[in-house]
Amino acid sequence: MKKNLPLLLTFYSILFIGCSNNHDDVTETDKEIPAIYSKIYGAKSITSDGTYLTIKTTGLPDHKSIYYATSNSLYENFSGSTFGGNTFNKNPNSISEQTFTFKIPLDPKVASAHAATPLGPIGVALNGVPFFNQYAGPNQPLTNEVTSFDQYWGHPQQTGQYHYHVEPLYLTTVKTSKSALLGFLLDGFPVYGPEENGALVTTASLDAYHGHTSATADYPNGIYHYHITNTDPYINGSGFYGTAGTISQ
Repeated sequence: MKKNLPLLLTFYSILFIGCSNNHDDVTETDKEIPAIYSKIYGAKSITSDGTYLTIKTTGLPDHKSIYYATSNSLYENFSGSTFGGNTFNKNPNSISEQTFTFKIPLDPKVASAHAATPLGPIGVALNGVPFFNQYAGPNQPLTNEVTSFDQYWGHPQQTGQYHYHVEPLYLTTVKTSKSALLGFLLDGFPVYGPEENGALVTTASLDAYHGHTSATADYPNGIYHYHITNTDPYINGSGFYGTAGTISQ
């Protein structure tokens, strides 16, 4: 008969409330899953094989966006200033449902060789939307793309895949806070907002991968974690701190 490990609680279901794009409950699993992952409220399912967590999402944001079809209840017109004080310039794409399967280490560890983050999804936010890195294409900065970020600083690509390159404003200002857990990268390490212990996080306090090791409200014993900062607001730095899992879609 299984015994529960200290500080490791099995959760069996999550009740999704009010969001039209959240379809299914998190499924029951035969492996114990740390309770922290119940915060990924945008997951369709979360399972564990004891080594990896498999997180499935539709990638649909649970907040308003001008990129939803006008017939969608989450459509909201938007104009004016967006990320960085830039004047918003809508791209021609529209949000569409995706099928993401994120497979991340259950017990993340520092990698002996730090791989660069790829283009495309590099992690998953709490609402199931993927994180992207700081590039628009191979060695291409986001300079021309940031103007297309909507009111919550995300946008869709041609396939309809909505994503965040920078601070997911809906999570840091509506759902949680500037210091809260925002999601996980593919290496299993958590991502946090631009504040910690009541103060702004400075880039000087972070390593080349845009993270550091310290205690957080979710990990009182300390853990390596990434930060988005006000001065360097992108999701990730020079690569993964740990060994990345996989993403399929």
